[in-house]
Amino acid sequence: MEFGIGVRFLEDVKILPQDEPVRLDPDRLSVLYEQLGEAGAEDVVCRAMEELALRLSMTERLYRQDRHEEMRKAARSLAGIADQVGMNSLCRVSRDVTECIDTGNEVALAAVLSRLLRIGERSLMEVWDMQG
Repeated sequence: MEFGIGVRFLEDVKILPQDEPVRLDPDRLSVLYEQLGEAGAEDVVCRAMEELALRLSMTERLYRQDRHEEMRKAARSLAGIADQVGMNSLCRVSRDVTECIDTGNEVALAAVLSRLLRIGERSLMEVWDMQG
């Protein structure tokens, strides 16, 4: 049912699913294990996961504090760490966050940050499951 010009009632609103697969590069982890051995690679991956969790939290906190320049640095380091351990989706979305900050697009930044937090959590769980 139409109400005014182009305004519709809420029953016409569609909720989009926010479920997308994370992309991990198992070959990147395999290379780490080959280069560093099992103990060394597990140490690197565990440290990376801790840093990723910390940086995800920091990125969100800095966003809420409207400290975009520091947020940009946190997102860039998040991308670098994610790339190191083969978390391709997390790396890509972290870079998208920095691009939103660079272009000053606040609406896109809010949306991409939400996506970053979802993918970050899923990526960490995926790597944790792979290690188990």
